[in-house]
Amino acid sequence: MADWVILVDAPKDFPNADTPHKVITTKDYLARTSLFSGTRPKIINLSRSFNYQSRGYYCSLLAEARGHRVIPSVETMVDLGTRQLYAQALPELDDALAKALAAANRDKSLPSRLLVYFGAVEDRRFDRFGRLLFDWFRCPVLEVSIESGDRPQIKRLASVPVTKLTPAELAFFHEALHTHTRREWRSKKDRAAPRYSFAVLYDPNEAMPPSDLQTLKHWSRIAEKQGVEVEPITRRDLARLAEFDALFIRETTSIDNHTYRFARRAVQEGMPVIDDPMSMIRCTNKIYLHELMTGNGIAVPPTVIIAGQHDLARAADELGFPMVLKVPDSSFSRGVKKVDNPAELQALFREWYEDTDLLLAQAFMPTSFDWRVGVLGGKPLFVCQYMMAKKHWQIVKHRADGKPQEGAHRTLPLGEAPPAVVDVGLRAAQLIGNGLYGVDVKETPNGIFIVEVNDNPNIDHGIEDAAEKDQVWVELTRWFIDRLEA
Repeated sequence: MADWVILVDAPKDFPNADTPHKVITTKDYLARTSLFSGTRPKIINLSRSFNYQSRGYYCSLLAEARGHRVIPSVETMVDLGTRQLYAQALPELDDALAKALAAANRDKSLPSRLLVYFGAVEDRRFDRFGRLLFDWFRCPVLEVSIESGDRPQIKRLASVPVTKLTPAELAFFHEALHTHTRREWRSKKDRAAPRYSFAVLYDPNEAMPPSDLQTLKHWSRIAEKQGVEVEPITRRDLARLAEFDALFIRETTSIDNHTYRFARRAVQEGMPVIDDPMSMIRCTNKIYLHELMTGNGIAVPPTVIIAGQHDLARAADELGFPMVLKVPDSSFSRGVKKVDNPAELQALFREWYEDTDLLLAQAFMPTSFDWRVGVLGGKPLFVCQYMMAKKHWQIVKHRADGKPQEGAHRTLPLGEAPPAVVDVGLRAAQLIGNGLYGVDVKETPNGIFIVEVNDNPNIDHGIEDAAEKDQVWVELTRWFIDRLEA
């Protein structure tokens, strides 16, 4: 636990005997610039005041200059200084407060004051509210003053020094501090202190994650040799994100769920992130990809964008049957269906058009497999063949019972992959960005076509890394390190 450091104005404010973490005074931290030379400690600033140009303010300001990760940041201190600056958060927080009361089974009473410690609240009715508040303002202790009425509203937000806590409140603070600083994925054996700490966002309940947990543990072993600690986090850990140096998202991404919020927060914190928000926006919409590829001379399957009933006849005339109908933000073969005649096209159009203003119709191009070119930082990472699922035209068949049926796979060494396939994959990925992409390519007698570019492609140990082995994970780790060291 030596990587956590607590700053206090005086030793009596939070005695070192009360915590396993190192406690130093703000005076020492400001004066001794080489105190943590060569390391990146995680700083918890418990100064008595966070006012502008106070000692506590300067500690957080210099922590950021020294590359230390600190709670609260100067930005948080400034935001909490006046209601005008934190007003943007109040509508969402007021709504969360109202929902917490509505969800309470019996006790509908509303306290006039709540204390939130690292996102934790003693009154368990407000657990979600506390986590959301800490997402907005990462501060050790926050006081929420509440105005009751038909709809409760937050009157004031303010940081609270630990020196102002009652003995009971201080005891709960200790519990919250312990929970906040506890590490989840550490070997119990002694090890050298890592240079960097990477967060990997995953969902333990996701049926088809981009990387399974065993794969992530394999990566952590490879990354450890490069001086990197890898720790899994979940959607509940947004408030902890700034404690890490980089973020690797290993959930299925969407711009309308928490994965996008994590990516946005990482960019705001200046952290290298895969996938970055712009790559998410660009890759998750197939209509954008179609326009981008065709506008840059990269072949895609013949396509008709359907904006209404009147486009169905044009799609039938230009593409013929069977054709493939797609929802713009479909993934993992969901929202992608083959239609064999005008009646099926009409029925599927009516079903899907209720939820989107545009659909994509593409020519049906049957192949026994699709190429997947993994691209990282503009360079090939892996090349894999995904065979179609048995008696199906896609690589994944979603059965009636909800379980996916996948086809076989074959991974090729980069030196043995068809150069033309690799080249078109690189060209397509470079139009998106400089991150990690999986480019799906169809090789047909009529040429090579880009099907889509995925912003968080599957990388599972024993599949995508079967040919290049651990070099895949070495290159991935190096991508993050290069950006941190730049």
